[in-house]
Amino acid sequence: MPDPAVPPTPAVPLAALLAREDLALRRIAGPSDPALVIHAAHTSEMSDPYPYLLGGELLLTAGVHIPAAADSGAYFDAYVSRIVAAGGAALGFGLAPVHDTVPPALVAACDRHGLPLLEVPPQTPFTAVARAVWQLLARARLAELRRVSEAQQSLAAAAARPDPVPSVLRQLAQRLGGRAALYGPEGTGIAAAGREPDPAVRDALAELTEIVRPSGPGTPTSATHATADTHLAAYALGSGFVLALATPGREPGDHTIASVAAVLLTLLTGEQHSGSGATRTAALVRLLLGGTAEEVAPLLGEGGTWFVVHACPNDLRDHPSPGPRGTARPAAGPPDIVATTALGAALGSPLIDPAGDVVQLLVPAGREPAPHPGWTLGVSAPVPAEQLPAAAAQAARALARARATRAPLVRHGTRAGLDDLVPREDAEAHARAVLGPLAEHPALAETLRTWLSLHGSWDRTAVALSVHRNTVRQRIARCARLLDAELDDPDVRMELWFALRQR
Repeated sequence: MPDPAVPPTPAVPLAALLAREDLALRRIAGPSDPALVIHAAHTSEMSDPYPYLLGGELLLTAGVHIPAAADSGAYFDAYVSRIVAAGGAALGFGLAPVHDTVPPALVAACDRHGLPLLEVPPQTPFTAVARAVWQLLARARLAELRRVSEAQQSLAAAAARPDPVPSVLRQLAQRLGGRAALYGPEGTGIAAAGREPDPAVRDALAELTEIVRPSGPGTPTSATHATADTHLAAYALGSGFVLALATPGREPGDHTIASVAAVLLTLLTGEQHSGSGATRTAALVRLLLGGTAEEVAPLLGEGGTWFVVHACPNDLRDHPSPGPRGTARPAAGPPDIVATTALGAALGSPLIDPAGDVVQLLVPAGREPAPHPGWTLGVSAPVPAEQLPAAAAQAARALARARATRAPLVRHGTRAGLDDLVPREDAEAHARAVLGPLAEHPALAETLRTWLSLHGSWDRTAVALSVHRNTVRQRIARCARLLDAELDDPDVRMELWFALRQR
């Protein structure tokens, strides 16, 4: 199954390459079907190029491999048949310096096997042909990415309408040029949009939905089927709902667009058709009316024990701090709402707060957070509801460390240590005494904590705090003066680290 975030590169029509006047290519044999496409260009002078082709290539050759006694046609027939067997899309034959003309037996073999044969004139190097192919592929790729991006935005906007499910289906059908239907847990059609297919296609689509409907371990989450002129696909949405599609074709980005719609519909149908949506609303109302975390937690279910997860997209992780001499960080903006909801679905929780550049999530303790492509995560220890504020601080520190070390996920450490050997009251009193000079300087204390956690690395601390490394140096030097401490001494570092952990 292709990666939903990266649609595959579309192929380009062979006719588009022939239309390039600067190349002066000429088709001299084989079919002239405008639907013929190529995926790459490859040069080979092997007499049997079969092992070196993946399929879909325009194979370029100057005929160096052709033996002198090859006029009978047997050599060319075997050569062309092997290209066709490997899935080659077309053959380009370069004139000069080996051959002044394309061998007639090669032309006949290409006509016989249905392989398009292009004549490459002497003034056109093979590198120019290959470059033109890659230019066309890049242009097609850009157009497909733009189509997918526009579809994602329109689907997200549709999900925010007063009638979100019908709106998403209408937008999906329009973007894919076919039929989009939502089937309920009982197998009945709930809503649909787009052109009505003929009865045979409609029946085949209904049968396909039953394949992905949850029926036990091993049930697939998606399935596809193709008829003579229609492509069918079904996606399981959870809670027994299924998204079904019938489209006239299958473009490279269609799966990505359908996957975005499936995520949105999963969230919409999951909230509307389970009791969880009502209880979460009740929890919110109770908090707004002054309820405590202990009173609200039972409404959220899952035993009342939670992970707090802080997450940021990787583009923010890669540019988290000002550049040299205080240059500004590239503007990245808040996380995309579709990507955010997809992250929540992957972690198994709809309790999401996209707070600025950082997304905050509450994940039930029974669902251990795992790394997610495109995101950097900081995870707290599992805590009861009354300790969620402290867990949020743990998650924030874990995310800062993950960003600094470029790790996909960092968890707050829960291993027993020195803290367990000292009574809590004594440890806090010691921390107040040691860190007293920093009491009125919270930025210095946090910088010292981060710097110690990252083993004194200036650059990583700057990344974690989104400041310049010279700022880190200045703050640490000021900490040393205020504390009258030698921070290069490992004993001093250990004592400060112990004290900072009590804050």
